[in-house]
Amino acid sequence: MKEIATQLIKKLNLFNAQETDAILAHTAVEIFKKGDLIVKEGKTSDKCYLVLKGCLRQYQIIDGQEKTTSFFLEGQPAVLYSSYLKKIPTNYFLSCVEDSVLLTGTRAQEQELRKNYPELEHLTYSLMLQDYSKAENYAALLNAYKPEDRYLILIEKHPQLLNRIPLHQIASFIGVTPESFSRIRKRIMANKA
Repeated sequence: MKEIATQLIKKLNLFNAQETDAILAHTAVEIFKKGDLIVKEGKTSDKCYLVLKGCLRQYQIIDGQEKTTSFFLEGQPAVLYSSYLKKIPTNYFLSCVEDSVLLTGTRAQEQELRKNYPELEHLTYSLMLQDYSKAENYAALLNAYKPEDRYLILIEKHPQLLNRIPLHQIASFIGVTPESFSRIRKRIMANKA
C-alpha cells in the first residue's frame, strides 16, 4: 500500500524524493470498509487523512437529519481542522462512502516531520488553504444558487461524484430532501430531451 502512497505523493508534484520518503516514514496506510465511521461527532479527531483510494464523506446530524458538508476523493486531504489543531471534540462525522485506503498521520507525527524537515512547513499550510477554499466554495454554492443550479454546478465541476455517491447523500450535499432532488433530476432530464 505504501507504493500507492508514494505514487500519489509524487503526482502531487510538491515534494522531492527525500521529502516524499520522510512523509511516508511519518505516516501509516490504513484500510477501511464502505460504511466505516472514521471520526464520530463529539470525539477529538487526532489524525489527518489523505485519500489514496476511495471516497469519504463529512457530515453533521441536525434535527435528526444527516447534512453532508463535503466529499473527499483520491488525492484529497480530509482533516477536521478545528478538532485536529485545538484537540477539541468535533461537530462532524467522517465516514467511508466506498472501501478506502488512507494515508494517516497524527499531530505528533506531523510536528516531528516539520522539526526534522522545516522545508515541509508549507505542507500543512497548503492543505489548510486547499480545504479553506473548498469550504468557501461550498458556502457560496449553498448561499448563491437555487437547488437546481447547485446540482448543475455539481454535474459540471464534479461529475465523478454522481457515479460514486448515493443519491440521497448528493441531495443532502446540495441542501434538499431526496424527494426534491428526484424532482430536480426529472426536470433536468426532461429539459435535455
